[in-house]
Amino acid sequence: MFDQSRKVSSLLILRQLILLCVVINSIVSTATAQEQIEAAAEAGAEDSARALEISNELTARQQSIEDMQSDLGIYDASLLEAYADLAAFYNELENYVDAVTLYTDALQIARINTGLHSEQQLPLIQALIDNNSKLQAWPEVDDLYQLDYYINSRLYVLADPRYTDAVENYGDWKLRVLHENLLDQSYRGLTNTALDLSDFYERVIVNIETQTDVSPENLLPIIYGKSQADLSLARSVASTPYTAFEGTARRYITQTRCQNVRNAQGQVVRQCYNVQVENPRYRQSQRDAKRFALSRHTRAIANSIEKLRSIKDHSTALTLSQRQQLEVQIAQLETEARQLFRVTRRRALF
Repeated sequence: MFDQSRKVSSLLILRQLILLCVVINSIVSTATAQEQIEAAAEAGAEDSARALEISNELTARQQSIEDMQSDLGIYDASLLEAYADLAAFYNELENYVDAVTLYTDALQIARINTGLHSEQQLPLIQALIDNNSKLQAWPEVDDLYQLDYYINSRLYVLADPRYTDAVENYGDWKLRVLHENLLDQSYRGLTNTALDLSDFYERVIVNIETQTDVSPENLLPIIYGKSQADLSLARSVASTPYTAFEGTARRYITQTRCQNVRNAQGQVVRQCYNVQVENPRYRQSQRDAKRFALSRHTRAIANSIEKLRSIKDHSTALTLSQRQQLEVQIAQLETEARQLFRVTRRRALF
């Protein structure tokens, strides 16, 4: 009897403890919920205040530009800074569309006031590249990189590091276009882009090598860039069926065929006629054309490797880290060149 009373008492105590825990949890949850509501309300108030501040700032800046346009005209040089500042503000707000519009207006004012080939345009072009890249407007980015190189090529001589920097930037962009197909080009379009880029690098290298006041080390990124373009071309040629190449022989030839037939009088006469048939030499000339194209690009790669190795062996200006990086690049190019050489020996390609 005593034990049963003890058990009942223990159960009552346990129930009271459970009820107490439930009450405590309810109080804690209510307090937490209240804190969350207060925090959300505070954050909402901060967001509203920030939005109002931004709106007022934009209104003030836009009104200032309108006042300047009214007083000075829409192409006054002083508008350049106002447009650029407002565009930078939009960029901070991640409003890249309006930022692009304003930077474009600023670029137009710069061209009108400082000429078509002026340094004032370069930071605006770079800002347009950055903002259009965030919008993934790749055709616009491509046009801007070409404009940037064009202006730099008119402003700076070949020996100026700013010129070689512009070459490197333009080449890096075109290599990215090739590797990521950012312009959504066809197979033929990508091949033409690689050809144009390789020719561009070749012209720059030849022109710079004629200068006596240009350090060979300045050519390193340009030579390496050309090797990458030529690698893309060699891989493209290797993967293209030989039937896609234009043969040097005529595709069709005319043959005369004759046969014996009976005429209206019943006599057997020889009748001849001309037909066009495929030239048996045409397919071989297509294979030869593919071999020639592949050989041309592999030779270009080998030439780039030789130039890089010559600079490494004779340069006294390279730091230890630069020399090590160059050795890695040469080793990678040699490996890829050997792989391409093995590919060119496969009869299945032809």
